[in-house]
Amino acid sequence: MNVRAISDLGPNERAALFDRDAGIEEIRGDVREIVDRVRTEGDVAVREFSEEFDDVSVGNIDVTDAAERAAEELDDDIRTAIETAAENVRTFHERQVPEDWRESFDGRELGRRYRPVERAGVYVPGGTAAYPSSALMGVIPATVAGVEHVVVTTPPAEELNEVTLAAIHVAGADAVYQVGGAQAIGALAYGTETVDRVQTVVGPGNRWVTAAKAEVRGDVEIDFLAGPSEIAILADETADPELVAADVVAQAEHDTHASVVAVTDDEETAEAVADEIDAQVGDRDREETIRGALDNDASGVFLARSMSEAVLFTEEYAAEHLAIVADDDEDLLDRIDSAGSVFLGPYSPVAAGDYASGPNHVLPTGGGARRYGGLSVDTFMRSTTVQRLGRDALSDLSETITTLAEAEGLEGHAESVRKRFDGE
Repeated sequence: MNVRAISDLGPNERAALFDRDAGIEEIRGDVREIVDRVRTEGDVAVREFSEEFDDVSVGNIDVTDAAERAAEELDDDIRTAIETAAENVRTFHERQVPEDWRESFDGRELGRRYRPVERAGVYVPGGTAAYPSSALMGVIPATVAGVEHVVVTTPPAEELNEVTLAAIHVAGADAVYQVGGAQAIGALAYGTETVDRVQTVVGPGNRWVTAAKAEVRGDVEIDFLAGPSEIAILADETADPELVAADVVAQAEHDTHASVVAVTDDEETAEAVADEIDAQVGDRDREETIRGALDNDASGVFLARSMSEAVLFTEEYAAEHLAIVADDDEDLLDRIDSAGSVFLGPYSPVAAGDYASGPNHVLPTGGGARRYGGLSVDTFMRSTTVQRLGRDALSDLSETITTLAEAEGLEGHAESVRKRFDGE
């Protein structure tokens, strides 16, 4: 793998690096048709699309009982791993639960209260790999938030992955449906004879899932539009090139469209990381996928003229996952605002966050970290402001209110205040 100097990047190269997207525009029309058919035809459309796209003839769409059985029959070692990860994820998200508050502001009693949505849907991917971890990351924040009914959709198969089903049950889902792709998002957003309609839809998926989330947004809330997975590693001369390369390769095995970058101000480290990446790729089962990701225009090893330039590059990249492996990692972190999740030090691989350390792995991609954060308890909450004004507090504000109301031409607003003091 070649090392590229940041200072030599042209406009097109910079655009490829910093203007990443989910690649959904060219399929929006097809996705709209799928969603519309599910909305009007329900289970019939779901079964037809499962046959067409997944090559599976679906009998029972509802597989909640199968998930419960899978959890009961789970291998002890896998059960322990799932339960340990689930407990860590739950503990971390419990710290996010907001508290209602009410305070006095010069006689105005003002506050805010929080309530969960009543029904939430979680998409758990399937396809070429099993993702029990995504079940934990999607379902647990919803249950911690207090969502009354949490449902999961996951792609159908002749034999559903038992570990994924078990993780869905352990996480606390109330219902599980075998339906995938855009049709799953349509079913969650609008409901079918079998699938419960929800208010919020979350979870990662391929571009068909992402395009469907874009299509239903507005009729339901979504977490965000996520594209292929990403990592940026900011390293100095103290970083171990073998470990940096291992993290790059690990992220690249997700998808040929994954974006993986390492950036450093030390030329020797940059060359060593590039050499290590080349050396490690051949040892991986998903070598073809990894090489596809490494050839992505948004991937590479980059050399900065200074750590300040490396930080600016990292901030502009706004990666889903940011690893900082440097002697002054805390200082560097203070200079970066845009990242989905940050991993500090040589013993914090992204894999820890993917599975078991506690923070959520459903994160913004494509530069989304410049605008919003990852999946959390907040995703499933609504806030309501509360206010109570006493007579004196309203009297103190009356001139301000009536003046502004009349300036806006809303006489009734002004009169609604004045009438409370008629006769004084």
